[in-house]
Amino acid sequence: MFSQWRKEWVLQPKADLLSGIVVALALVPEAIAFSLIAGVNPMVGLYASVIIAIIISIAGGRPGMISAATGAMALVVVQLVKDHGVDYLLAAGILAGIFQILLGVAGVAKLLRFIPRAVMVGFVNALAILIFSAQLPQFEGQNWIMYAMVAASLAIILIFPRFTKVIPAPLVAITIMTILTVAFSLDTRVIGDMGQISASLPSFFLPNVPFSLETLQIIFPYALSLAFVGLIESLLTARIVDEMTDTTSNKATESRGQGIANIVAGFFGGMPGCAMIGQSVINVTSGGRGRLSTFTAGAFLMLLMVTMNDLLMTIPMGALVGVMFFVSYATFDWGSFKMLKNSPKSDSAVMLATVLVTVLTHDLSMGVLVGILLAAILFASKISRIDVKRHAEGKNVVYRINGPIFFASTTAFVEQFDVPADLDFERVTLDFTQAHLFDDSATEAIETVVLKYQAAGVSVDLVSLNEESQALVDRLARRIA
Repeated sequence: MFSQWRKEWVLQPKADLLSGIVVALALVPEAIAFSLIAGVNPMVGLYASVIIAIIISIAGGRPGMISAATGAMALVVVQLVKDHGVDYLLAAGILAGIFQILLGVAGVAKLLRFIPRAVMVGFVNALAILIFSAQLPQFEGQNWIMYAMVAASLAIILIFPRFTKVIPAPLVAITIMTILTVAFSLDTRVIGDMGQISASLPSFFLPNVPFSLETLQIIFPYALSLAFVGLIESLLTARIVDEMTDTTSNKATESRGQGIANIVAGFFGGMPGCAMIGQSVINVTSGGRGRLSTFTAGAFLMLLMVTMNDLLMTIPMGALVGVMFFVSYATFDWGSFKMLKNSPKSDSAVMLATVLVTVLTHDLSMGVLVGILLAAILFASKISRIDVKRHAEGKNVVYRINGPIFFASTTAFVEQFDVPADLDFERVTLDFTQAHLFDDSATEAIETVVLKYQAAGVSVDLVSLNEESQALVDRLARRIA
C-alpha cells in the first residue's frame, strides 16, 4: 500500500509541482471563461476548479489527470441558470455527483468500451463548436478594440510556443492584453464588468432551493445530463492519459471520484466539472504524472485567487474570448475530415449525427445517446446479413445456414425457405454448423419455419446447433419440442 501511495504521490515531486503550477496558470482564464459561458460569476468557476482539482487528486482513479470547471458542463447548465439561477445550478451539481457515484458503483465505466470512436469524435467536435458559438454573444455592442484583442490573443497563443513552452501561451496573451488595457485605459469590457472576484476562500453553505418535488423535477434532467457528460469526458480523458503514459487507471474509482468532487464543489459554491482533455495533456507533456500535480494545480490556483484577485478583475474579455476560440480550435478533431473521406459511411453518419443533434439541442448527452443508438442500429443491420444455401440430396433437402440469427436477421432468415417448392421432399434438414442463435426472436423464427413444413407434411431436422444455440432452442422453442 505504501509503495502504491509513493508511486502516485511522491515518485517525482519536482516535476509534479512544476507541472501543477503551469496547469494552475492555464486554468485561470479557462475557469473564468467557462463561468461566463454558464452565465455565472467568475468565482463559481474558480471555486469549482480549486475544489474539484484538490478532491479528484485524492479520490480519483487516474493520477496526473486534471479535473476542474469545463466547457462541456457549462454548456449543459446555461438554460438552468437563465431560468432559475445559481442555487439551482449548485443543487443540480450535487445531484449529478450522487448519480456519478451510483454509476461508478454500478460499473458503468466498463460500458465506455461500447461507445464507438465515431461517437467520441462527434462528441469532441460538437463540444468544440458549442464552445466557439458560446463566445459570439460577447461581441454584441462592442467596438473594434474587442475584435483586435481577440485577433491579437489568438496570434500570441499560436506564435509564442514556437519560442518557448515554459509559460502557457494563453497566460502570456492574457497578461499582454491586460497590461495594454490598464496602461492605455482602453474602452473595452473586462472581467470586473461581469462580476466581482473576491479574495475569500470557498466556504460551506447549502444551496438556497426548496427541498421539494418541484425542485427535483427542475434539476433532475440537468443533473442526469451533467452526470453522463461529465463521465463521458472524464473517462475519455482518462483513456487518453493512459495511452500517453503507457499506464492503466481505475475507471470505476474515477467515476466515483468525479461524483465526490462535484458534491463537494456544490456545497462550496462551485459549478459542476469533470476532467479536462486540454489541461490533462498540458500536465502530462509538462512532466506531471502523479496525484501531486493535480493537487498542486488546485492549491496554486487558490493561492492566485487570494493574492491576485484585483488583477484578475482587469482582464479584458477580448483576451478570454481569444483563449476560448483557441480552446475550441484545439478541441476539434481536425483529423475527422479525413475520417469522413476514408471511413465506412456508417461511421461518418454516426459522427455527423452526434455533432448535428448536439449542436441543434445544445445537449451533449442527447447527442451521444443518438450517436450510440444510430451506431447500434447500423451495426445490427450490418451483421444481420444471413446466407442460406439450399442443396437437394435424394428425398432430402438440406439448408445450410451461415450467420447470426437474432431479432434483426429473423425476417431474412424466414424468407429463405420456400415451403411449396419443397413439398416433393420427405425431409428438410436445417444445418446450423455456421450459425448461432442469440435470442428469443431466433427461436421463434425457427419455430415458424418448422411449423410451416410440418403443416405441409414434411419432417424437419435441426442439426449441428452449437451448445449455446441448442440450450436456447430447448428452453424457448416449446412448440416444436
